Amino acid sequence: MIDYFGQLNQALGTYTGITIASYIVAILILVVFFILAQITNFLFNKVFKALTAKTKNDMDDKIMKILNMPIFYSVVLLGIFQSFSYIGVVTRYSDDFSKIIKSIALIIWIYAISKLVRVIITGVGFKFAEKTKSTLDDELMPLFKNLSNIVIFFVGIMIFLKMWNIDITPLLASAGIMGFVIAFAAQDTLAHLFGGISIYFDKPFRVGDRIQLESGEFGDVLEIGIRSTRIKTVDETVIVIPNNIIAGSKIINYNQPAAKIKEKIIVKVAYGSDIDKVKKILFGIMENIDEIEKDPAPNVSLTELGDFSLNFLIVAWVDSPKKKFTVKTKINEEVYNRFNKEGIIIPYPTQDIYLKNNKK
Repeated sequence: MIDYFGQLNQALGTYTGITIASYIVAILILVVFFILAQITNFLFNKVFKALTAKTKNDMDDKIMKILNMPIFYSVVLLGIFQSFSYIGVVTRYSDDFSKIIKSIALIIWIYAISKLVRVIITGVGFKFAEKTKSTLDDELMPLFKNLSNIVIFFVGIMIFLKMWNIDITPLLASAGIMGFVIAFAAQDTLAHLFGGISIYFDKPFRVGDRIQLESGEFGDVLEIGIRSTRIKTVDETVIVIPNNIIAGSKIINYNQPAAKIKEKIIVKVAYGSDIDKVKKILFGIMENIDEIEKDPAPNVSLTELGDFSLNFLIVAWVDSPKKKFTVKTKINEEVYNRFNKEGIIIPYPTQDIYLKNNKK
C-alpha cells in the first residue's frame, strides 16, 4: 500500500509537479472553510434568528435571512480560493481564476444588496409614507424602489466589466447620450415629476388644505400626485393642475400657519341710524353663531363715513377656512332680518340733484 501511494505520488509529481500531500492539505482547507460556512449558517438560523424574534419589527428578521446566503457562499468561495491557491492553480491561472471567484461573489452580493434595499425601503419608506397625509410619497416609494434596483444592477455590471478589463468608457458615453435623448423627449414629464417632488419636500400645502392659486382658483387639496395636483373647488368641481405649474405659482394657504382664519364683512346703514344700536345688534348676531370663535373675540367698528352710508366693519374668526362662507352667509342673513325688524335702513347708492332756477 505504501509502495502504491509512493508510485502515485511520484507519478502525480512527474505529471503536475504537485505532491499527493498538497492535495490532502487543499481538501482539508476546503473542509475547514465549509465548516466555517456551516457555523455562520448556524449562527444566522439559530442565534441571530432567536435574537431578532424578540423585537417587534420583522424587518431585522428579513435582513438576517437575506445576509445569511451571501455570507455563507462568500466563506465557501474563500475556501475554494485558498484551497486552489495551495495546490498552485491560482499561481498558474491567477488572473482568470481570481476573476471567476470575484465575479461569482459579485453576482451573489449584488442580488443580496438588491433584496436588502427593497426590504429597507418597504419596511421604512412605505411605513413612513403611510403616516403622512400626502399621497405623493406613497406614489414615489415604488418608483424609488425600482430606481434603486436599477442603480444597484447598473453599478454591479460596471464593476463586473471593469473586473474583466472591458473598457466601459464607450458604454458610459452611450448611456449618457441615451439618457440625454430620453430626458429631452420626456422633459414635460420630468418637469411634472420634479415639481411634485419639490411640493413634497417644500410642503406649501397638504391634502385637505384650502388654497388659492395665483390664477384665482381656490378650493381644497384632494390629492398630490407625481404628475399633478387635484383641487376640489367650493362648487364641487375638480381642477387638475400640473405640478410644474403649481410649484412655480404664488399660493395662498388658508390652513397655514394655523387653520384659524379671519372673516371681514362690511355692513352699510343709512345716515341718521343709531350707531350704538347698530353695533349692539351686530355683536348680538355674532354671539348667536356657533362657528364664530370666542377667542379672539369678534369686533365691530365704524370705519368710514361713505357717500351715502355709514360703513361698519365686522371682524370674526373661524377655526377652519371651510367655515368661512358659512359664517359669511349666516351673518348676512341675520343682518338683513334683524335690520328689517329693527327698522334700520340698508341704503343703496343715491344722488341728490339740485336744479338752479335762474329767473330773468
